[in-house]
Amino acid sequence: MRFFRRRKASPPDPRTEWPAPEVPEDPMTAAVAFWRRWFELLPRVSAALGDREPQRMEHELCAAVAMVHPRLQFSVERGRRAIYALVLSGQEDPELRPYTDAWIQAAPAEDAIWEYHDSVPPVPDPAEVTVNLGDRRIALADVGVVAQVDEGEAVVDVAVYHPELSGLDDASRSAMTFLPLDATLGERLAAERLRRVETAETEPAATITLLELRELVRGLAERTEPPTADGT
Repeated sequence: MRFFRRRKASPPDPRTEWPAPEVPEDPMTAAVAFWRRWFELLPRVSAALGDREPQRMEHELCAAVAMVHPRLQFSVERGRRAIYALVLSGQEDPELRPYTDAWIQAAPAEDAIWEYHDSVPPVPDPAEVTVNLGDRRIALADVGVVAQVDEGEAVVDVAVYHPELSGLDDASRSAMTFLPLDATLGERLAAERLRRVETAETEPAATITLLELRELVRGLAERTEPPTADGT
């Protein structure tokens, strides 16, 4: 469940003063500055979440995340081990990895209230997730995947099918192609192991479930080293 998120494509709100998009020279210094600011904001963040008014803190959290790097995205989620999870994502951009690495390295210890992730984690069971798109409710339990494994390259090509995909606009169809994969594998494993991703608008003859895809991709990852950027 996402409460708020900084989106790369979102324009700044002209009613507010957004920080200048300057890239910090030292990722660790920026990370330490973020966590100092996080603890300053935490009482008001907790109050906003408790009041079910997370939007009260959106601007200040966006500004804090921009201190680490202006192109990072973030979200506050329901946690798996704690009540809430703070998630930073560089969308697996290698230029942003030093900043997310420094951020998680400088993070405080998890407690009963907060856990922290430097990429979007997988959900425990994607079959239990329902996505709301306008007036449509799309259950990930109905997603089927065709998966072709390239053992030599240690990657998987996939085609994603859902009965609702053909009725969506292009942007929603693209989102609903990639969202089940990130929810199933987590952002990092999906980026490492999925090569070609396609949308299947008609039902393929044979598909596997998202949990079967998770088992397949995790098994491939356990058998092989992560592929390098040039595929070697």
